[in-house]
Amino acid sequence: MTSLEKKLKNPVWYSLKETHHKFMIEFDGVLFYHPDICVFGSFYDASKISTASNEYSKTVEKFFLVTENQTPVIDPSTTVLEKKIDGCQMVLEHLTPVEMTEKIVLLTEKHIDEIYDLIWLVMPGFYRKRGFEMGRFFGIFKNEQLIAIAGQRMQANDFIEVSSVVTHPDHTRKGYAKQLIAHTTKEILKENKLPILHTNKGNTAIPLYEKLGYKYTRDMNWWLYCKK
Repeated sequence: MTSLEKKLKNPVWYSLKETHHKFMIEFDGVLFYHPDICVFGSFYDASKISTASNEYSKTVEKFFLVTENQTPVIDPSTTVLEKKIDGCQMVLEHLTPVEMTEKIVLLTEKHIDEIYDLIWLVMPGFYRKRGFEMGRFFGIFKNEQLIAIAGQRMQANDFIEVSSVVTHPDHTRKGYAKQLIAHTTKEILKENKLPILHTNKGNTAIPLYEKLGYKYTRDMNWWLYCKK
């Protein structure tokens, strides 16, 4: 049995091997999410990345390889590194009690377009509409408008990632993200799984995560590649 610690060192890999297996595409031992769901890939053998990335890039313009400390080996004639995001992984140590003042709603398929639009407004780039299928999403509404959300992304048998935490620019600094993260974390704990999250180093939200009871565990980097 693979230990939780080993899974956390390669969360994309074990998400695709376990809970998200139905979304997996494999090329020569390198695992990717189906591009309609998410554009993350993972590996153990960096020497196989070149061939695998060439195949995956036939289905998507850009994609990420997620690693703790390995450097992918790519084919420079077909694939270009656009940027490397220096990220980190945080896991829940203990959940700090949070006063819940807002009604938090479990979002459904009828909210998919609203989720997509809000995420792209705040964090344009890579979220897919079918990313909704990766886990549950929760939201706060004001005047029948979805103005803040938090969701679940990578999942394995013993951890679930909190992700897609966004608030509409007109409604920031009101504690919505704090309450949504706390709520989403509680829902993960109900499943007897470990809540984790990923962010880029230096993110101004890190102090909030720490106040909620998350702690830094390791680097977790995103290598963004695109077709040449």
